[in-house]
This record gives sequence, structure tokens and C-alpha cells, in this order.
Amino acid sequence: MTKREKYTYLRGIIAPVVTPFTDGGILNEDAFRAQAKFIMEAGVHGISPGGSTGEGCAIHDDERVRMIEIIAEENKRHIPIVAGIIRHSTRDAIKAGLECAAAGADALMVTPLQYLGGTDAAGNYRYYEAISNAVKLPIIIYNVVPQNVVTPDSVFDMLRGIEHVIGIKQSAGGVHSFMAMMGKCGAEGMMYAATDELPYTTYEMGADGEIAAILGLFPELSVRIWNLHERGKADEGMRLQKLVYDIWMSIIGPQFPRRLKAALDCIGRGCGGALAPLGRAPEGEYAQIKAALEPYFAYIAGLDRSE
Repeated sequence: MTKREKYTYLRGIIAPVVTPFTDGGILNEDAFRAQAKFIMEAGVHGISPGGSTGEGCAIHDDERVRMIEIIAEENKRHIPIVAGIIRHSTRDAIKAGLECAAAGADALMVTPLQYLGGTDAAGNYRYYEAISNAVKLPIIIYNVVPQNVVTPDSVFDMLRGIEHVIGIKQSAGGVHSFMAMMGKCGAEGMMYAATDELPYTTYEMGADGEIAAILGLFPELSVRIWNLHERGKADEGMRLQKLVYDIWMSIIGPQFPRRLKAALDCIGRGCGGALAPLGRAPEGEYAQIKAALEPYFAYIAGLDRSE
């Protein structure tokens, strides 16, 4: 049995969740609980704290643990919790992974090393092998670091050689890199798309699911697009992808966490700004994001929830 066959319970929409902070720069537990509940009640197939969307490079290990605990308390449908780990040494990644496992995480999404250029293919293999051996949870490689891109050949080797490496979230390089990864590794492990603006296209390309920031912003819409693909309703799926594309291309940009949190504020789910020094979006940036969201409000107003 291949890992793609074994881990079908991790298929579908795995929505990242932002990390709200207090003005003092610590985890705002009440605001996080509200965000996580909203996402899970929208029908997603999994939820992921502590990744890039959750400012995972900056959160403390104890904050990640508490977020997992809060999700577990609210997880009425018992969907998988995929904990993000962005750390800068094998030692720290293992520590974080063990704490995630003890807190109730079902899987890990681990970003390659990025500090000072990351490492080479052999170093990446050692990194994921050590985490696998120590933590013994399913591991999704989060391929997002420009200075340490994990190649399809390397992923293939890790899928074959490291017990708990089960797939990849392909973020770097867009749909072209996703296609290359699918071609080499698609039959072996779980292939997760992270091209926020082209969800339906990546499902048509064979994605087993998606882990992308837009899923936490628009969880119900994202589940709807996934379900349309599952039912073979391409015309409606592509129409909603066009809606998503136009909005997302106006939201993405520098200082992304604060832009995403500005978008959440615009749709009525505000939870403060990004962790300092990013803070809140300035007035002009906020106004541009608010204008970009107008088609979403029109879509919501005319939504037929019987679909």
C-alpha cells in the first residue's frame, strides 16, 4: 500500500488558522477559539495551526500547544489537526513535534530549514528522518522556502525512505512546480496544493487536498469548490475559482500576515494585527483589500446553500 492510499483520511480541505495576538504580543486564546470554531463549523476536512498563515516562525512552542488544545476542545467532528512547525534546527523541530503529539495533533506540517540558506538535499533528508524517528506522526513537507526548495527527486526519496513522511504541500513555484511534483511523486504520497488563487485547477491536476491561507479566510466557499470538483461540476467550480482569483490577487503582497488579518477584519472576523513589527495594515492597504472583497460580499448575498 502506498502512502497516498494509506493516508486518505488526510484528504481534502485542510484550513490554516491565523494566530491572534493581544496588544502585549501573546496568544489571544478567546480570539483564536472563535477563528478555529468558525473554520471547523464551515465543514473543512482538517485544520492547521502554526504554519505560515499562523505566523509560525514567530510563535512560541507553548502557544502552538495551547492552540492545539483549544482546537481539540472545539473539534466536534474530530477532523485531523495538522500542526505547523517552522523552526531553525533539528533539535527545536523535534521538541516542537513531540509537544504537538502530546497535545493531540494528528499530523505535522514541517517547513524546511531556512536560516542562512537552509541546507542541502542530504541535510533535508536527515532533518525529516530525525523528526520522523522521534515524533512518529505523519509528516507533510511544507515546500515554501525559496533558498531551500525541496526537489521532486528529494521528495520521492523521502517518501520511499522515511517512514512517517507522507506527502508534500507544494507552495514554491506555483502550478508549474506542482505539476512537476505530481509527475514524480503523485503515485507515492499525498500531494497538497497551496496555490490559493487556483484551487479548482490544482484539483483537476490531481491534488489530494489543499492547505492554503485562503481556506481559513473563506472556509465555506473553499469546501464548496472542493465538493464541486468531487461531483464533476466543472463549470460552477471554475466560476468560483475566477471569483477567488480576482480577490486573492489583490490580497497577496508583502507583509502577508497583516494583509490576511486585514481581510478577516473586512469580512467581520477581525482578530487584531500581525505580531510586531508587522502590526496592522496601514489605511491605504486596508482600503485596497476592502475594495477587493466586494465580489465576495455579492457572492454571499446571492448564495444558494442547497448546493
